[in-house]
Amino acid sequence: MFRFITNRPLWVNILAGFVIAVGIFSLFLLSLNLLTSHGRIATVPSVNGKNYEEAEKILKKAGFQVEIQDSIYVDTAKPLTVIKQIPDADEIVKSKRTVFLIISRAIPPYVEMPNLVGFSFRNAEMVLKNMDLNIGDTTFKPDFAKNAVLEQKFNGVSIAPGTKIRKGSVLSLVLGDGVGKREFTVPVITGMRYGDAKEILEANGIVIGAIITDANVSDTLNAWIYKQNPERFGEEKRLQHIRSGQTIDVWLQLDKPAKDTTTTNLPL
Repeated sequence: MFRFITNRPLWVNILAGFVIAVGIFSLFLLSLNLLTSHGRIATVPSVNGKNYEEAEKILKKAGFQVEIQDSIYVDTAKPLTVIKQIPDADEIVKSKRTVFLIISRAIPPYVEMPNLVGFSFRNAEMVLKNMDLNIGDTTFKPDFAKNAVLEQKFNGVSIAPGTKIRKGSVLSLVLGDGVGKREFTVPVITGMRYGDAKEILEANGIVIGAIITDANVSDTLNAWIYKQNPERFGEEKRLQHIRSGQTIDVWLQLDKPAKDTTTTNLPL
């Protein structure tokens, strides 16, 4: 082997080395092109909105690899459908490139139910929308705070703040309708237990306002009402009237007060 090299003129050896180097370099470029698909391009087909299995078939048939990059919840999208693709549809890229897909989640994630009581309907609507929760039926009941949220319900049952609930769930809200048109004589609730009076008043759309308790009262519901404002009769001994949605303030004590025989506790 060495004799073959040494028996040749130097310029022949140099030329042979050059030819061999060019050949090796050409083989390297050829193999690199084959490995990287250099010069081979393809148009990315559109798979947005398609089911994942269908999207995968379309992309692979077009010569692309497919990989799920992420899954997110979108209430308007069907489960396991493509929400976004990278690269976008109709982009011209190298063939055999990986197309990344973002798909909609099959099962919505949980969120904590917010406390909407006291919010205006508009604010409650914004909060629920930001949390991917939906508003269903809205009902009204007498309350001076018009369009304020009085109750929040799920499947017809009150739902407490912090309760785990899936995104996309439908909630119903009970709103105040403002001071109602129904007018009646102020009821006498002095001499009644607070819990009993509260139940009767709320059933007729009257709201308990301020609650003033004596120092020794620990159980509000079983305490006794010894004073109310407004009272049934005004300063001129005329009957006073109240509307649905208005309030009555109460004063509570531990012992049952003496019965007031100067007034009659008429039904509402």
